[in-house]
Amino acid sequence: MSLTRHLNRALTVTTGLQVRRAPRAAKGTKGETSVVRKPAGPPAATYRCPSADELATDRLLRRPVFVISSIRSGSTLLRMMLGAHPRLHALHELHLGRTDVVCGNWHSERAMSALGLGRGDLEHLLWDRVMHRELVKSGKDFIVEKTPANAYMYGRLKDCWPDARFVFLLRHPESITRSWHESDPVKRPYDKAVTDVLRYLTAVEEARAADADGFTVRYEDITADPEREMRRLCAFLGVDYAPAMLNYGRKSGSELVRGLGDWRDNIRTGTVQPGRALPKDDEIPERLRGMCEAWGYTS
Repeated sequence: MSLTRHLNRALTVTTGLQVRRAPRAAKGTKGETSVVRKPAGPPAATYRCPSADELATDRLLRRPVFVISSIRSGSTLLRMMLGAHPRLHALHELHLGRTDVVCGNWHSERAMSALGLGRGDLEHLLWDRVMHRELVKSGKDFIVEKTPANAYMYGRLKDCWPDARFVFLLRHPESITRSWHESDPVKRPYDKAVTDVLRYLTAVEEARAADADGFTVRYEDITADPEREMRRLCAFLGVDYAPAMLNYGRKSGSELVRGLGDWRDNIRTGTVQPGRALPKDDEIPERLRGMCEAWGYTS
């Protein structure tokens, strides 16, 4: 019997609760504190956003940092650089939105309801505990999480941790698309890559527009002048700049695993590598032009 099945059997017998991967979640919106809709699986996860007075009892983790970005935007590079800071613990991608908690029977559901805990509240407690556990193990002060799918759940992350801080990482939309296409040209023809990337770009921009207190940084600026950009980012996070962020250390294949972030040769070098040349305006497909203009990537 697998460890997950063993744990779930024990949980079901003793509490009626089960932990499992969630179906793919739709993106949330800021201020949505009652429901997150999912296209399949158990009923939608209801939850409440804890008030400032409730944070001390409802959350172990304080002021977490979330990177909001598209796929293929350089978020693993940013994670490596932030993780080299002595006060910042930057995890591999956790895919929080794909893990949920369900009540396995009527008794469990009623018991949790009597505590004022809906399914979404239980998920938030699990997410918070997992991340707090890793932060304590690291001995550092703040945790950083960078799963690209965070772009679709900005509203829920904000509701889960009202004191969370958000870093918006931008990259030229055509460069993102080209990188995504080249990672698997057979599975992702260029037109399909455009469609995939546009979903992320739209979600990132919606979250960025909703968060007046967030910090925006560009991948191209990081690769062009990493020290300047890390100094800016450290100032936003309220920590001193650390030179080690520019040389985060060579990584092995066991440290960078596919599915948990970028794992290719460039990211393993331990230093910032030059980015690809920006495309010319006439190389940008029509469907990407609006986002390129919105993000200031057209002349």
